[in-house]
Amino acid sequence: MNNAQLDEFLDNLEEEIREDAYKAYGAKGHERWLHPRFCHIIDNPDATASLTGECGDTMVMSIRINNDSRIVDAAYRTDGCASSSICGSFAAELVIGKSLDEVLDMTGEAILSELGTFPKDEEHCAHLAITTVKEAIHTYMRQTVQEKGHKNR
Repeated sequence: MNNAQLDEFLDNLEEEIREDAYKAYGAKGHERWLHPRFCHIIDNPDATASLTGECGDTMVMSIRINNDSRIVDAAYRTDGCASSSICGSFAAELVIGKSLDEVLDMTGEAILSELGTFPKDEEHCAHLAITTVKEAIHTYMRQTVQEKGHKNR
């Protein structure tokens, strides 16, 4: 195989992968797969949580909360597959601007609903992402209670 043939093969393979991803994740998921958002580390977050799902993917979520108990920033990291990254990205986006109570009432279904199209056997990634955000909130609440306890001594 010469260089021109190899280039053509690779171009065709890349196009096939993109088409498969579009079919699996739909327009919104495909776009987020190509251009992840909220995939970074927040400087000085109010809370961070890390959970590993049954599939072995680890999701890390960091949040920043304002005085009105609303999430004003969220970000994720994952060592997992494209599905985990897409769900982490949408989880971060969906919780920004929400109160802690609103987020605690959310389920992975909120992410799946936002996506519209998602592989059935990968739906656990949506639940992992939102559960990790909830764990970050629980961490924040524990820290807040401990800080208040120390101030009252």
